[in-house]
Amino acid sequence: MRGVYLNYDSSANQLKLVIRPQEVDVKELNEAALVSHVRKTYGQLYLFEDQIKAACKAAINAQKLQQYNPIEEVAGEPRDSSVRFSVASDKLSATLEYQVGFGGKSYELSDLMDLATQAGIKRGLSRKRLEDVLQRVKTSKAGTEIKDVVAKGLPAKNGRSSKLIPLVPNALDRILRPQSISLSRVDMRDLGEIVCVKPGTELVERRPPGKGRPGYTVTGEVLEPREGEWLPLKPGDGTYVCPHNENLLRAEIAGMPKFQDEKMWVDDVFMSRGVNVGSGNINYDGAVVVNGDVSEKMRIIATGDITINGFVESAHLESGGDIIITQGAMGKHDEDSDTEYSGKLIAQGNVHIQHGQGLDIQCNGNVTVGKQLAYSRIRCGGDVIVGPLENPNGNLFACEIQCEGIVHSGSLGAVSGSHLFVDFSAGLNAILERIDSVDELKKLLRDHIQRHSKKMEQFRDRQIPADLQHRMTELVGRYRDERTMFQQVLVTLEHLNKSKTRYLNDIGLKAMKQLYPGVVVKLNNRTWKADREYSTGHVHYVGHQWQYDPIL
Repeated sequence: MRGVYLNYDSSANQLKLVIRPQEVDVKELNEAALVSHVRKTYGQLYLFEDQIKAACKAAINAQKLQQYNPIEEVAGEPRDSSVRFSVASDKLSATLEYQVGFGGKSYELSDLMDLATQAGIKRGLSRKRLEDVLQRVKTSKAGTEIKDVVAKGLPAKNGRSSKLIPLVPNALDRILRPQSISLSRVDMRDLGEIVCVKPGTELVERRPPGKGRPGYTVTGEVLEPREGEWLPLKPGDGTYVCPHNENLLRAEIAGMPKFQDEKMWVDDVFMSRGVNVGSGNINYDGAVVVNGDVSEKMRIIATGDITINGFVESAHLESGGDIIITQGAMGKHDEDSDTEYSGKLIAQGNVHIQHGQGLDIQCNGNVTVGKQLAYSRIRCGGDVIVGPLENPNGNLFACEIQCEGIVHSGSLGAVSGSHLFVDFSAGLNAILERIDSVDELKKLLRDHIQRHSKKMEQFRDRQIPADLQHRMTELVGRYRDERTMFQQVLVTLEHLNKSKTRYLNDIGLKAMKQLYPGVVVKLNNRTWKADREYSTGHVHYVGHQWQYDPIL
């Protein structure tokens, strides 16, 4: 640029700008052009743009007035990089703020390590993170601010709570897991004996809580962990706490033990060699064990588990716990008429049978079948699994199923194209109803809070008489209660939405061998139907629609 001279004075560490008005081309010289010219030549320095612009104006005015004395200004100077370490309020992290300098001093890794120590950072400093920051500095423009976490502490890990360990298995757990012959083999036919305990048998052991693991801050302070809590060892019906060991639960009566929801109890057991016309129906307050068959049209009702070591034919079983049938169960049902299923299994817990046909199964838990289930109706609150739990390889066909988990089997449907209908709508609709009701409550509370907030603002500007002061205190307390309830409703709504997402991720069909035509899966108005034979695959709900994917 004509008439403009730049000179860096190394003794003063300054960039000198000299403009000679008699040499300047007025058409070429303007503030923006002059700043751009200086930056292009000495962009690594910190430029004083105001002084550069002032010199430009002075040069233009001098030329107009025909005053040709040189105009001199300091246009810039080098500035060192700046570094600042800051420790978070919880002292579990430290951040480095690096301001890239303008041609001045920069920092090496050793400098940063020393500065971190001076800032009180003693532990958790990452050499690699510091090197990453310095690498970014090399490719960043002057004046850029780089900020990154370079040190991390370790939060203390609180000890886990005490744990209740059942010392005897539930009947269903024992049935579903074949007994070991050796370390590497199991006998698929030996499903284990039904466990009944005698008085004094050890049932549950309470393991002590963990001590936890100490942590540390970046400043070197030790964070002490909190020891885990002792869970209460509550004796259920038929049990007591050992007088010599408060962490041990023993059986008070002879019967069938049951461990569920961190609670152990022992049911009285009614044992029978079979249920038929000769023995009569059974209605018992406790568990029922039948070591034989259950004949047609017989009824067994029990508040505890029902275990049948035999075959069930067209009978009615109703349990307050689990129903376990170690062999098969069969009923009669005419699909062309409205007749009821002659074989009914109703349980508050889970239902397990070895194989079944013509059954009406209702339970709140899972339905597990050893080999095959056909021509039946299932309504359950969990999964339907046909075959061994580790590798479901059974057969499921010609059934109508309403469940809230996965349907997992070796083959789904049959070569003949028999109808297998699976509906997951009930579980989702129950969650949606709760979401709607909680959402309505949220809107109602929000309206109340907004209205009451305006009233509270009006009261704050007024003088409250002494005799009404207690009423004002009461109103403030209610207002705070409303806000607390509103926050609780928001948390509940968040949990329900997570439950909805989890439900949609969990439901589906899984066939380990074949999935045949005639299989229909439904979720409200979204339906998928198998129109051909599929190999090993998974039908799941993705993006508001059903999708089949092969299992590789």
